[in-house]
Amino acid sequence: MIKHIVMWKLPEEKDGLNKREIALKIKTSLETLPALINEIVNLQVGVNFNESDMAYDVCLVTDFKTKEDLNAYQNNEEHLKVAAYIRAVNIGRCVADYEY
Repeated sequence: MIKHIVMWKLPEEKDGLNKREIALKIKTSLETLPALINEIVNLQVGVNFNESDMAYDVCLVTDFKTKEDLNAYQNNEEHLKVAAYIRAVNIGRCVADYEY
C-alpha cells in the first residue's frame, strides 16, 4: 500500500475568501475525488485547528494500492483541476509518499 500525504499553508485572504473559507473549499473539492478516481482506496482531508506558526492549514491523507495507482491519480484530469485551484491559493506545501 502507498500512503500519500500533502499539507498546505494558506494566506489569510485570497480572492475575497478568508483562510477558513479557502480551507473548506479545498476540503470539499478534494472529497469529491474518490467518486471520480477509482485508484483512491481511502481519502481524508482535515482542516487544522492548531494555532502554532509551524502548523499547516489543510492536510490530505490518501491511500493507494500501488505506486502506479498513485501516479494515475496524480495525472487524472479531475485531480489536476483540483490541484490547479490549490496551487493558485496556497503559500506553502509539503508532501510525503511511502509504502506500508
